[in-house]
Amino acid sequence: MYTEILKIIEGGLVKDKEKVYNYAKVLADNIQKSGDEKFSKKIKDLLSSKKSQLMSLDEFSAKPIDQESRMDIIDISYPQKEFDNVIINKYVEIEIEEFINSYKFRDKLFSTGIDFISSLLLYGPPGCGKTTIANYISYKTKLPLVTTNLDVLVSSLLGSTSKNIRKAFDYASKRECILFLDEFDVIAKIRDDKHELGELKRVVNSLIQNIDSFNRNSILIAATNHHKLLDQAIWRRFSQIITLKQPSNEQIPMLLKSFISTTPNNIFNKNKKLDGLVEALSGLSHADIKTIVVNSIKKMVLNHNTMLNNWNVLQESYFYKNHNISNEEDFLGYLIKYGVTQNEINENFGFSLRKIRESSKSD
Repeated sequence: MYTEILKIIEGGLVKDKEKVYNYAKVLADNIQKSGDEKFSKKIKDLLSSKKSQLMSLDEFSAKPIDQESRMDIIDISYPQKEFDNVIINKYVEIEIEEFINSYKFRDKLFSTGIDFISSLLLYGPPGCGKTTIANYISYKTKLPLVTTNLDVLVSSLLGSTSKNIRKAFDYASKRECILFLDEFDVIAKIRDDKHELGELKRVVNSLIQNIDSFNRNSILIAATNHHKLLDQAIWRRFSQIITLKQPSNEQIPMLLKSFISTTPNNIFNKNKKLDGLVEALSGLSHADIKTIVVNSIKKMVLNHNTMLNNWNVLQESYFYKNHNISNEEDFLGYLIKYGVTQNEINENFGFSLRKIRESSKSD
């Protein structure tokens, strides 16, 4: 079996998927012969599921390129299990499930005379889950996610941007997938904008034509932070439009739990600590909160601590909002306001109790 293991490692290092698959299958057979049926079955089940993914991705290998830069216009990813649970507003969740079902049962809808493209427009503030939802839909539908590279898609050569858009749509139309257009406003701006060049207006015309002729067996998802910049004709091209907002105070605890699920912590031991964190994080986006929590965990690990505390997260949230501690009294007041005790501040931040009490009074 040592030979098979070495061959699998060799194949992995040179990204030879077939070599990895074939030698892993031989390894599984040998393990079965040795009497370990259970472990052999685990390997074969894994190979069976991954083989279909590898075959599907192989169909997507010849990606379109920009003639000027010779770079890929799109990136391709396959749905991952981590997107099985998305924390969003319950009404948004219902709308997303309806969108997924309308795609899954599109043949039934077509048979009743309803002809449509499965197209979804997501808009809202940065960091509120637009890309995550695109990945979630990819996971639920088992369709590869084809994401346009905006910096390559938009060319400096006159006429090339429209050509690149057509290449992306043609590519996604030839195979069942999700075409994801992020930062959509860049190529879908209002055509009567006097500050835009005629070429950029032609880009919108090209975009509309490509949407109208898009393959009914694929999904189109567009996302923007600046929905007011979109041309009115663009809105009518989407079968469903969803507004995303910053997480509510009810969703923040769920986000915190998902981000620190594998990290020892005392944040959920007392309601007061959790309430303080929720208040401090209120108004921030999903991405903001994730960044704060990840930085807190990183600092905890580097400081050789074994427990994540509410003051760790509050400290990072203060840094995230203010970038540094330019005013110690303001920082201390922030910690006290959101539930850190004076003794905890003294023990963990090194401020004297006298200074802490003074900041507490001024606060």
